[in-house]
Amino acid sequence: MKFGSRIVTSAALVAMLCLGGCLNEIDHNSPSEDNSKVESPYVEGELMVKFTPEVEAMLATRSDLTRSGIPTVDKVLDLIGGYELERVFPINSEREELTRQSGLHLWYVVRFNGESSESVAAKLRQLGEVQAVDINRTVKRAYTGKATPLSVDKLTRAAATVDGGKMNDPLLGAQWNLINNGDLFLKDGIVKSVKDADVQVAQAWEKCVGHEDIIVAVLDEGVCVDHPDLMANMWVNEDEKEGRADNDHNGYVGDIHGYNFVKDQGTITTNDYLDTGHGSHVAGVIAAVNNNGIGISSIAGGNNGVGGVKIMSCQIFSGNVGSSVLAVAKAMKYAADNGAVVLQCSWGYVSGEANEYDWGEQGFHTEEEWKMGSPLEYDALNYFVHNAGSPNGPINGGVAIFAGGNESAPQAGYPGAADFAVSVAATAADFTAAVYTNYGPGTTISAPGGDQDYYWDYVDDDHNYGEVGCILSTLPFNVSPSGYGYMEGTSMACPHVSGVAALAIAYAAQRCVQITPEQLKQMIYETAVDIDPYMVGMKEYRRYVADIGPIQPMKMDLSLYRGKMGAGQINTAGILERIDGVDTYLQFPNLYIREGRSVAVRADRYFVGGQENTYTITIDNKDIASYEENGEGRFTFTGKKVGTTKATIKVSGTTNEVQEFTITVRKGAGSNGWM
Repeated sequence: MKFGSRIVTSAALVAMLCLGGCLNEIDHNSPSEDNSKVESPYVEGELMVKFTPEVEAMLATRSDLTRSGIPTVDKVLDLIGGYELERVFPINSEREELTRQSGLHLWYVVRFNGESSESVAAKLRQLGEVQAVDINRTVKRAYTGKATPLSVDKLTRAAATVDGGKMNDPLLGAQWNLINNGDLFLKDGIVKSVKDADVQVAQAWEKCVGHEDIIVAVLDEGVCVDHPDLMANMWVNEDEKEGRADNDHNGYVGDIHGYNFVKDQGTITTNDYLDTGHGSHVAGVIAAVNNNGIGISSIAGGNNGVGGVKIMSCQIFSGNVGSSVLAVAKAMKYAADNGAVVLQCSWGYVSGEANEYDWGEQGFHTEEEWKMGSPLEYDALNYFVHNAGSPNGPINGGVAIFAGGNESAPQAGYPGAADFAVSVAATAADFTAAVYTNYGPGTTISAPGGDQDYYWDYVDDDHNYGEVGCILSTLPFNVSPSGYGYMEGTSMACPHVSGVAALAIAYAAQRCVQITPEQLKQMIYETAVDIDPYMVGMKEYRRYVADIGPIQPMKMDLSLYRGKMGAGQINTAGILERIDGVDTYLQFPNLYIREGRSVAVRADRYFVGGQENTYTITIDNKDIASYEENGEGRFTFTGKKVGTTKATIKVSGTTNEVQEFTITVRKGAGSNGWM
């Protein structure tokens, strides 16, 4: 019931993107039959080139990019006929300075005709004016099946029997991944469930259920933005008008809920007949609307449409249309530039230790191999980790979370295995390693991912095998008439960690304190539940085959996984307890405003007591800037003329303090800070 997406590379550097999910076509240890259909490993006629600053400066001043103006570069490009040059990352007026500081402005797409990508890349690498060349590998799904839908009848019956526990969502009782009571009984009295073998979220909900300012970017298939259990928690770009123009000047037109990097459009899609619903399923684990009386619960979904973390859909897959490394890199930077602080990536390259007979040539073995083999992706991910968030927000930087892979390999796949990322292994409802999960070096944490083959002897009324052991979440209605269904895989484990990370940052925002990405990762690892005691003996399961059912009895030696599933299983309650001890409180930010423009600021974000407080602002030089109070701790500051002035904010209420800040009004620069 797992499925994957593949980044197809050159013969010297084959790697596969594996989106783990619960499908009707299952073979945990064999590649998809679609593998043989891959026609080209590259987007032909297209390379990404990182020029030196001197070359880029010349390119940036030219309106006609059909010639670089550099003799050595033009000499090589002349060999391949006509070509075009275009910046990889479009200009974002508010982030261009940061983009240039990070060197991402040096990356250009080179488009050409008449020669292979490998040949052109080899020639360009010889040039002193070229820092790096990245062949634009195609990203193709290696699967054709879809999720296992939950029937409308089951949904209706669940709604009729909801008991109004922690949340009033009728399907919460089927979400062992959130609250596991240890009562997952199978035939003959066999129990394959352990109490609290979940993400320990019930206790955490007593402190925090989410925060509307925290954004999780889902790099996946499109998210069903109008799903009734997701809609209230979709990120909305208030400055953009669909299909009109790039009103917010971020380089993307019509990006209301994110961006479709497959079709290069603002409209997110889920209605291709080959869509699996994977993006919506992932989103539901993180932030389906809690306590709204319908469907499922989620880790950070707020309370009845209020206070849930927001989902930004960065669509990199659609139906059977191939995406590319170029699209993935753009999505990573887009996420950071538009407010996301968690990068949810239920995909990754096939493990460098994967069985070559089953999976083809192995992926990257080391971080250096990955960095050298995919330099654009490395730069984009590095940008997200260091430039998401804000010095004035609950987290300064971003957290990138990846599925560890589904090849049963003793090493996690990249990019998740990189030191600055988080790589997630998958467990079953009894803390045991899922039969498909990667483990070992690069693995940093575990989370529930489901294990259908382990629960083969549970058959429901619809003759579905083992769904009780999978992860139940939201789906588009073209995939499941009820809007819900089951998936499994490390890509289901991954959003559990993303959801917990988002909830932790939400709690920091709620407490008006700041954490760093490294602090958060340490909290995740140091509070994890020890699952090594469950890695003993032989785990018996049956491989599942669509339209046939469970066949071929198999066993896995759990001792091989002991000490190799990362720090243990993620513990939401433990992480929030650690945040209780953080005493780095937020400071009201210095403001940077364009002359004649305004910025909106919410003072309630920076002081305990929020909207219950009374705020008084004094600006020393009212000729430079002014403000209007909009109520509930909200203010609008306007830049009147170029200059800098001191200002103070006095807080009366839950907290009583005075903070100083500066207002800088300048030409041609946008506002900075977490506003």
